[in-house]
Amino acid sequence: MDVYPTKKALSIAQELGLDLVEISPNAKPPVVKAMDYKKFLYEQKKREKAMKAKASKVVVKEIRFGPNTDDHDYEFKKRNAEKFLKDGAKLKAFVFFKGRSIVFKDKGEILLLRLAQDLEEYGKVEQMPKLEGKRMTMFLSPTKKSK
Repeated sequence: MDVYPTKKALSIAQELGLDLVEISPNAKPPVVKAMDYKKFLYEQKKREKAMKAKASKVVVKEIRFGPNTDDHDYEFKKRNAEKFLKDGAKLKAFVFFKGRSIVFKDKGEILLLRLAQDLEEYGKVEQMPKLEGKRMTMFLSPTKKSK
């Protein structure tokens, strides 16, 4: 990559039948390069596509409880949650309060905290239980070693 004054660089690029591409316009003097611009754009898109493919997509799995969920159902859902976290997905666990069951807010919070404690080795709590309308939600993200 040679740096020439712009007019000289432009004439050299025209002689070679190439385009003059400004690499760093803010530099003093500006850095330019003689190259095929279409090829440059193609390679740039190719690099961006490769970077996008490498980026991991975040999967969020949901598990729904009721405030009076019994032990067998809890254990079943806990095993599913464990599997989701092992697979590397984030987990959104929530307790849905129907009708007047909103009275049992403390039961819902205890249930979610118990889940967080049981899944401690597979994931860490990202957001503590928080009541939003008729739902109490908690987020768990997988630990690095479980992936």
